[in-house]
Amino acid sequence: MARIGVSCLSWRSAGPCPGPRQRPVALGFALLLGLLLLLAGAVPRRWAAPPRGARRDERYLARAEELTATDTEDSALNYGVVVDCGSSGSRVFVYFWPPHNGNPHDLLDIKQMRDRSSRPVVKKIKPGISVTAAAPERATPYLRPLLRFAAAHVPAQKHKETPLYILCTAGMRLLPERQQAAILEDLVRNVPLEFDFLFSKSHAEVISGKQEGVYAWIGINFVLGRFDHEDEEDAMVTVALGDQGKSLVRKRTVGILDMGGASLQIAYEVPDSGAVSSPQQEEAAKSLLAEFNLGCDVQHTGHVYRVYVNTFLGFGGNFARQRYEELVLNQTYVHNRLHSQQTGLSPKMPFLDPCLPVGLEDTVTRGGQTLYVRGRGDWQACAKLLQPLLAGSNSSQDSLLGAYKAPIDFSNSEFYGFSEFFYCTEDVLRLGGQYSAPTFTSAAQEYCSQRWEVLTQRFRGGLYSAHADQHRLKYQCFKSAWMYQVLHEGFQFPLDYPSLRTAQLVYDREVQWTLGAILYKTRFLPLRDLRQESIRQAHASWLRLSFVYNHYLFFACILVVALAIVLYLLRLRRIHRRQLRMAQHTLLWLDKVVVPLGQGNVP
Repeated sequence: MARIGVSCLSWRSAGPCPGPRQRPVALGFALLLGLLLLLAGAVPRRWAAPPRGARRDERYLARAEELTATDTEDSALNYGVVVDCGSSGSRVFVYFWPPHNGNPHDLLDIKQMRDRSSRPVVKKIKPGISVTAAAPERATPYLRPLLRFAAAHVPAQKHKETPLYILCTAGMRLLPERQQAAILEDLVRNVPLEFDFLFSKSHAEVISGKQEGVYAWIGINFVLGRFDHEDEEDAMVTVALGDQGKSLVRKRTVGILDMGGASLQIAYEVPDSGAVSSPQQEEAAKSLLAEFNLGCDVQHTGHVYRVYVNTFLGFGGNFARQRYEELVLNQTYVHNRLHSQQTGLSPKMPFLDPCLPVGLEDTVTRGGQTLYVRGRGDWQACAKLLQPLLAGSNSSQDSLLGAYKAPIDFSNSEFYGFSEFFYCTEDVLRLGGQYSAPTFTSAAQEYCSQRWEVLTQRFRGGLYSAHADQHRLKYQCFKSAWMYQVLHEGFQFPLDYPSLRTAQLVYDREVQWTLGAILYKTRFLPLRDLRQESIRQAHASWLRLSFVYNHYLFFACILVVALAIVLYLLRLRRIHRRQLRMAQHTLLWLDKVVVPLGQGNVP
């Protein structure tokens, strides 16, 4: 018993004593196990870029998923609502996005919401909000059907964190500022009383044509994946950053051309600020160039863009036709007075219009004057006759030729043409998609040269697009010539330019400027997720920051720790042997000294 007691005292143990070899080995295994568990979490959970091929595959898969119903049961999804208050009506769009992926260089992955039938969540009402100008207190009731529609699709528990943006365009811009302010004030005051959306004074505004163009440019490039800089398989461009002399190489964006019925708009990135030739051009450049940062961190310049945006009122397809008819009528009446002729004054002596199909008869009436016209289908003559219309009025603001246009590098650029650019190439000529000037010119000339009876017979036979109608057949010759002049004479696109596509849909869906608007408005939201992630990582041990991406250091540390454990075990063994020798000496002393003394006291 004395031997056991000495052994227990030497270990200072309060419980059962382990064997002489068990304690060092147990400690060694415990230390090694703890080290392995610690090292298992050494690499922090950070965003890591997948291979480029994987990113491309994921992007294509995401495009297919965008056409499916939105999973409103997913509590991680975020939502946003944008109301487009246009001139002829207002539309509401509902968007959603998953949590940010943690990479500060990536944008939010925003998509348009789809209902259970996989249809886009969008609703339109007529007329425009400008009808409430005389009674601004009717502005909120006017938008109530749209807001109720959006509220019914966004999960109720998400309303308080769902931003609502009410953005007004052309119709409101025509109103006096006093009436604009009264309408917006009514919305800011009364909308929060009925709806729980995240809505404040800064969320309701009248946007300029420049802002609308920028938002449209952002939306198109976002859908095309041009802001995804990790994928380096697409064309690249070198971009100058401000006046600092710095530059970066990133994915090339696309420019957009959009011709409506009344106006024409162009927007494209200007990689190099360049130099202007006059103070007038410098002032024009300031008003037509927009520089902005789409990234969530103003310190990161990877998403800084400089975009040229210009809108030309009166240069849309329908308005251009009206201007052309006025030009023809005035010139014909002046010619008749000077030469004592009766051209166009009766159906028997019509004006032969080169911009109408052969044999088509029509009348033009302006200010009580009527001009009888008959088509002669000469596309080349039509295009030449339209050249003066590019100059517009005497004001340089209305001139497509005199307006300032930022330089375009036609050797390293890409454009998409929408609306009339697509209708002109596809509805009748069936040439939508990749644009070729020679092919387009040949097809347009062939169409114009056909007799009107032949064209209507082809139309009834279903040879044209389902979107084509009698109006398209009648004015296709004119509009194709106008599109050609705008593109090659007005914007100076080379005849052999290979990088223009005409389109109506991008990846089978229509892209609205409202998508670009919510992308820009919510660009700082990823900071919230990034800050929460940084707070979680701040509680991790310092080892989580020690072994990132350095496998050599990792294995070296394991070797050092293992060596330390071995040395520790050897030291414990040496101490244990010393204690055993001391215990043996103590027992020997007890046997020789203490025991005989005890025997001597026995009677």
